Amino acid sequence: MAKAKGKKTWIVVFVSCFLGLMVDGMDLQMLSLTMPALMDEFNITKTAAGVISTWSLMGMALGGIMGGWLSDRYGRVKMAAWMMVLFSIGTAALGFAQTYEQFIVIRFISAVGIGAEYSICTMLMAEYVPTKKRTTILGTLQAAYSVGYLIAALLAGAILPVYGWRPLYFIAVVPVILALYIRYNLPEPEGWREEVKKRKAAKVNKNEWATLFTNPKTRNIFLFWILTSTFLQFGYYGLGSWLPTYLVSELGFAFTKMTGYLIGTYSAMILGKIITGWLADKFGRKTMYIIGGVATALCLPIVYLYNTPGNIIALLTILGFLYGMPYAVNSTYMSESFPTNIRGTAVGGAYNIGRIGAAMAPMIIGVIAESKSIGFGLASLGIAYALAGIIPAIFIKEKMYDPFTNAANNQKPTEKTSTNYTA
Repeated sequence: MAKAKGKKTWIVVFVSCFLGLMVDGMDLQMLSLTMPALMDEFNITKTAAGVISTWSLMGMALGGIMGGWLSDRYGRVKMAAWMMVLFSIGTAALGFAQTYEQFIVIRFISAVGIGAEYSICTMLMAEYVPTKKRTTILGTLQAAYSVGYLIAALLAGAILPVYGWRPLYFIAVVPVILALYIRYNLPEPEGWREEVKKRKAAKVNKNEWATLFTNPKTRNIFLFWILTSTFLQFGYYGLGSWLPTYLVSELGFAFTKMTGYLIGTYSAMILGKIITGWLADKFGRKTMYIIGGVATALCLPIVYLYNTPGNIIALLTILGFLYGMPYAVNSTYMSESFPTNIRGTAVGGAYNIGRIGAAMAPMIIGVIAESKSIGFGLASLGIAYALAGIIPAIFIKEKMYDPFTNAANNQKPTEKTSTNYTA
């Protein structure tokens, strides 16, 4: 089959990346939804259950760091496909785990592919989409994760009560077909191909990490993005890992009713990401990022302190809309912070080193749950969301580099044409 060509190639890339991130989201949500069943199956405490999520985040962090760097070296499309194969087969293998320790080891390996897939797909999309509609498209792409959450919730509601948790993980082998399509049908972004030609012509093979840290500007932005990513993901994964268990264990909802509430929450998140992406193209990446972080920080303690049977649906819907807002802007904002030659290394590194810092969140919420409550732990995540909004507000400019310039102008990458985006 011939590779996708033409001006509308970005649409094919978008659909492929959307499907890839959707199954990423399904995978992550399956762990959250099956957590109560895993606690019963392996006879573990809430703290030990939090450790599973922590090791998952560590694997995702390693995968994102490696995947970003490898995509600079060997290609965005090629690495996206192979990482999709890794997480698909790895996740399916979880269905065969017989002990707590086996589950953690297999989960860590599959999570390497999940982390790499996210970093590479979002960056790949940023390099294909024209500037004027970049956050609209990437915000919609981020909604793929929420669609994955939604599908996982629906599947769990149908499968888990009748067949148990193992069949949910077996489903994850399906994306291997998509990986093969991506590998052999999508072209690499023109900007990346030109960078490769430039390096070959100059016979230069600089280490991307050394290049990143040599320049004071990129080094400082990289460090600020690490801090921002740490707090954002601390809040996001802490909430995502424990929200289903909170609804069942502390609010007393039956599993089927809990699934219905989550569907409403994730549907609101899908809408929130799409609307936020559109607004960010009109009012700025930084503005919407700050609003999303601060608004979520305020909403979390409100949900914990003031929920009642009569208002819980409304509160969860509002929370779902808000806590996905920063993610609608995150990939665009970060991708526009670094030049093409080190973009994969910088974006994958910053986001996923931040993920290492955030990896303790599920375990910490588990510890808080043992001494106080899950709800109190979730409310405290508002601090992380507030810091995730404040740091870029002070230290990170938007639109510093344009990922699309090379392809749009069909020029060889130079400091003027391929990196500068704003005066």
